[in-house]
Amino acid sequence: MTDDNVSRLLQEMQITNPERDELVQAVRQAIYSVVPDASERVMYGGFMFSGEAQFCGVFAYREHVSVEFGRGCDLDDPHGVLEGSGKLRRHIKLFSAADITSKFLELYVDAAYRNSQSR
Repeated sequence: MTDDNVSRLLQEMQITNPERDELVQAVRQAIYSVVPDASERVMYGGFMFSGEAQFCGVFAYREHVSVEFGRGCDLDDPHGVLEGSGKLRRHIKLFSAADITSKFLELYVDAAYRNSQSR
């Protein structure tokens, strides 16, 4: 489920950063493939996804797209792709659509979603 702000941000991204737009769209599709009924809203300049609770955010930067996990510290990292050393937050940097698969994004999204539902 998306709102008008999501549509506006996506339209803006298509115009200002078409390369990142393609990757953001692929990341959004990956997230929805794991959590089809997720809700999505614009926060902090990116896209925040939630079920009963928020479980990840997607942020486009000039050189990459970052998928942020607010409670990433609680996620197992069997593939060593989580970055960040803060108390709670972890992220995965994606530079191409191939990174979605090679960095096992759907596995981490699923884990973050399941963790958010159990809190």
